[in-house]
Amino acid sequence: MIGLVLAAGAGRRLRPYTDTLPKALVPVDGERTILDLTLGNFAEVGIKVVAIVVGYRAEAVYQRKAALEAQYGLTLTLVDNDKAEEWNNAYSLWCARELFGEGLLLANGDTVHPASVQRTMLDANARLAAEGNAPGILLALDTVKKLADEEMKVVVDPELGMRRITKLMDPAEATGEYIGLTVINPPPPTTWPPRSRPPSSATRSSTTRTATRRW
Repeated sequence: MIGLVLAAGAGRRLRPYTDTLPKALVPVDGERTILDLTLGNFAEVGIKVVAIVVGYRAEAVYQRKAALEAQYGLTLTLVDNDKAEEWNNAYSLWCARELFGEGLLLANGDTVHPASVQRTMLDANARLAAEGNAPGILLALDTVKKLADEEMKVVVDPELGMRRITKLMDPAEATGEYIGLTVINPPPPTTWPPRSRPPSSATRSSTTRTATRRW
């Protein structure tokens, strides 16, 4: 399994901090950036290879690539999103589709977690796989936080998994908030390689499960 960071967005709401930097490179802890924290977490849980989807101000990530590899002991691959200022994270994920066969631990480039979240996700995925119930996708949810309009809200059926994910939902209807971390297991050979066209925004997985522990 490899790491994947979606870090192509422009982060317009963070301007002027993102006038010259992608939001993943905005410092949040002294000089440490969101990307620093994410890569450090990956290294801590044993991930050795990480792909980063870049777009807006991609040159800033390219310039730091060697230093990040040396600092965290990782092998980094940068994947270019040529529509970063037009399309959303779904297209960034599509740009990295050739990596799906590796199995992915995906982190959004604008969210921060302790490494315990990644570790819990990997442990839960390994347990389900050992039971013969490996999900296609495993999402991390916060089921304790009080939700409002801005959160990415998720509805989960205990038997069927995720049924809906959107910000445009009454918070009272949601099971919890998706916190930007996902395990994507390798697809079955019969569905690989992926199709050549981008997926519809309505595409859903019937094998999505959720990890709903509070960290």
